[in-house]
Amino acid sequence: MNYSPINRFQLESASRQRGVALVVSLLLLIIVAIVGLAAMRGTLMQQKMASNSYDREQAFQAAEAAIRVATAVLPTAPTQVSRNCQAAGTVCQSNPFVDPNLPKNSIYTVTSGSGASTAFSASSVAAMQPQYVIELMGSYTDPSGIGNNSSNMLNAGVQGSGASSLFYRITARSGDPAKVRDRAVVTIQATVKLG
Repeated sequence: MNYSPINRFQLESASRQRGVALVVSLLLLIIVAIVGLAAMRGTLMQQKMASNSYDREQAFQAAEAAIRVATAVLPTAPTQVSRNCQAAGTVCQSNPFVDPNLPKNSIYTVTSGSGASTAFSASSVAAMQPQYVIELMGSYTDPSGIGNNSSNMLNAGVQGSGASSLFYRITARSGDPAKVRDRAVVTIQATVKLG
């Protein structure tokens, strides 16, 4: 058998390698921990985004239901019209919920319950029952009544008898922002013609 003598240099380099291995393994452990934390943060962010999207969808559905309830109520309850925006001196902002001149008793909360055609129960995950405001925008010639008011007849000098209709603006929101705190609030509007 042939044995080679171990010199002092080989012993010193072997002891240094054990120290380097420890440092390299600690660095790899730190890198894996950082990658794991980044992945966890991304997952939490995606979960928050999905939750917010679901909350906004619930709020949109509630506001849309309030539009439908207000449309159903309008022909039978003209007292729910908050103001006439065509009257002299009346200024109607685009969002009546932020208008300081809007009477507080003209903001209607949709009633929950069953049986009535105007009842709507918000889902259990909704922040609250939706609200709506109805405003009379005025009496205008009905743009859908083509009949005698067609452009060809007007160009020929023939005056038709245009029927006028009352137009209402319904503004609905999914809830009062002061009460729902950090939940989504959706505000939508619709124009409704009567007559």
